[in-house]
Amino acid sequence: MVEPVILDPSGRDVQGEAAALRDSGPATPVVLPGGLGAWAVTRQETLKRLLADPAVSKDARQHWSAWRAGEVPDDWPLHLWVSVRNMFTAYGGEHRRLRALVARAFTARRTEASRPVVKAIADGLLDRLEAGPAEVDLRAGYAHPLPIEVICGLFGIPDAARSGLREAVDIVFDTTTTPEAAVANQHRLYALLHDLVEDKRRSPGDDLASGLIAVRDEDGGRLSEAELIDTLILVVAAGHETTVNLLDHAITALLTHPDQRRRVEAGEFTWGDVVEETLRWQAPVANLPLRYAVRDVAVGDETIARGEAILAGYAAAGRDPDVHGPTADAFDVTRADKSHLAFGYGVHHCLGAPLARLEATIALPALFARFPDLRLAVDETELVPVASFISNGHRELPVVLR
Repeated sequence: MVEPVILDPSGRDVQGEAAALRDSGPATPVVLPGGLGAWAVTRQETLKRLLADPAVSKDARQHWSAWRAGEVPDDWPLHLWVSVRNMFTAYGGEHRRLRALVARAFTARRTEASRPVVKAIADGLLDRLEAGPAEVDLRAGYAHPLPIEVICGLFGIPDAARSGLREAVDIVFDTTTTPEAAVANQHRLYALLHDLVEDKRRSPGDDLASGLIAVRDEDGGRLSEAELIDTLILVVAAGHETTVNLLDHAITALLTHPDQRRRVEAGEFTWGDVVEETLRWQAPVANLPLRYAVRDVAVGDETIARGEAILAGYAAAGRDPDVHGPTADAFDVTRADKSHLAFGYGVHHCLGAPLARLEATIALPALFARFPDLRLAVDETELVPVASFISNGHRELPVVLR
């Protein structure tokens, strides 16, 4: 058996680590924070097959041997990723029940109806940037607030709660978090959402959180209180983190590939092409915890035994040379095949993917039209990644606007 690879919790070289794991085989044993083991699956076709396989579950309570044996401590930094009770960690019929309750929030009609809202938020943020200094952190000033405003608007999360939720979600994605900080943050996050739910029970609105609360209160068999809170955690976290990193990397790609930027702005290629190539080139979620083998699963020459954990290597799969050839590491908006797994695959494919694409295809052209002289304020090599092997973005994106 291959010696397990200890994952770098700081995420200082997500793509380098991804390449090394991919080169070691279709499934590689890894060590997660806290010393817990898993299998990293990093090749696109292999990962695609496993994501669609009913022999692979996301329910730790049923199918992770370490969880069932009591080997996962309460202060494990990734505890919330596997302990929440929502569609993200459900399997089979439970997953279908929970997903159906959230799916109506992300129908094609509702997503398209969000277009003017997204445009208004983008324009407001750009107005604020235009009125401020020429040099700014574009992640903090644009890439981050835009999706959080969109998702919080959809679910009726009041302005007063947004900054606290955003900070708590950032810590959930920070895989350098100490066990003590992770536990404290989990308590804080649950307290914030319990307060939100109680406020909405007293004063319901025409929003999706109020709708879920009504389902819970009218028929507890369809949605328990724990599932209600954990579903809100999921939509707030997943509803913005992926899009933040997508915008961050798309902006970086165009600023460091001026010829491709010119061709996009000239209409030779679409902003949709930019979005799909960015998702392939820099998957916003590099590695997603966790899945579990319901029974023994053969992967190449290895066998993932029943009850063992699986880490989905989306960043590695996006740059798989077996799919994208010798130029897989290069950002190339002209690439014919931009296939990726950045939003997952199979029954757990991200419900919010169309909304993320809509946000990006509005936010990116609006930014570059408003600031045609936009450029990085530092060399690309000076951009620092976020402290995570899960989230794939930059801590800051310093630019000169004009």
